[in-house]
Amino acid sequence: MPRLSDSMVDGTIVSWLRADGEEVRAGEEIVEIETDKAIMPYQAEHSGTLRILASGGDQVAVGALIGYIGEPETAEEAAGAPASSAAPAAPAAAPATAAGTLTAPPASQRAAGGRTDGRVNASPVARRLAAALGVELRALAGSGPGGRIVKRDVQQAEPAQPAGELRPLTATQATIARRMLQAKAAPEFTVTVAVDMEAAFALRGELRASSMAPLATLGDFVTRACALALREHPRVNASFAGDAVRLHSRVNVGVAVAAGEAGGNQSLLVPTVYDADAKPLTQIARETRELAALARVGRLAPEQMAGATFTISNLGMYGVQQFTAVLNPPQAAILALGAAEPQVVARDGAFEARRLMRMTLTADHRVIYGADAAAFLASVRAALESPLKLLI
Repeated sequence: MPRLSDSMVDGTIVSWLRADGEEVRAGEEIVEIETDKAIMPYQAEHSGTLRILASGGDQVAVGALIGYIGEPETAEEAAGAPASSAAPAAPAAAPATAAGTLTAPPASQRAAGGRTDGRVNASPVARRLAAALGVELRALAGSGPGGRIVKRDVQQAEPAQPAGELRPLTATQATIARRMLQAKAAPEFTVTVAVDMEAAFALRGELRASSMAPLATLGDFVTRACALALREHPRVNASFAGDAVRLHSRVNVGVAVAAGEAGGNQSLLVPTVYDADAKPLTQIARETRELAALARVGRLAPEQMAGATFTISNLGMYGVQQFTAVLNPPQAAILALGAAEPQVVARDGAFEARRLMRMTLTADHRVIYGADAAAFLASVRAALESPLKLLI
């Protein structure tokens, strides 16, 4: 199992793109793997005959064997039987393989689902279900192939369960859960301001009339405004580093995107707009649209989700007026955007309806103080209320 992201500790085989015993070439995509961040294809590093050891749906630790590639005659010898054999015998001695290829495991390892670390022979679904129900896998007898513990074994061990559907966490959701615990360890505080968005709406209307492509969303306006403000307030574009504060030299803005179907196994991904302070509004609009499309289908590459120094989370499109976002470690701040809704305000001695948007900054108090947060939000608000500067 290759390590496809810095935080990856195991991966799930989504599907093999080549069949067992098939000839593959170096550089061909042979398997799709779900990491803690996305579903990614993995390319063969060598040419030869593919032998598959981990099946679709199997969750495998990084570094554990999921298959191997060798020259046709080498692979046959390593397997100890023709490709059609269901249970190949172990070879008397490990065969020589092409440089850099993996040698075949012993038959005992293959019969135990490819595990040599003493873990119980259980399917990924059975493991997640057992963890959720508190069932000890070592106390169960497996009814699956080769004595493997499967979902029904866990269900039978714990018959009295509340009504409802149990949905195991995906690798991405499990990572988010771990990171949220890290985030809540920070001494955070929040600051909220209301922004008059009438000028931003008017400018967007002018851009639409001028056939701007792609048309920037209000979220893109905020991304650009935050990027400029982060350059002005480097303390917010920072992270806590134990006994120091790291002031980042680049302004990389993460934009939170909900991935997956509503009501299904949704997760939250945060693609990054790198050097957002140096990019015009049109480029930010183009990049965020492309990144969001990839995020929704789980096809973001790790490098597209790394290196953010600040994050924006927007629930305004759902009619949410105001909310508090959770920090995205190790970043020191995250901005939550509510909906821009008409409200009656006093203006020039008269009452009128203006579209106001509430912005809430969650900040790590080890890095950012109240005055820092207030000054940053003031700069963002000023840019959005006079949005022509966002086009410069």
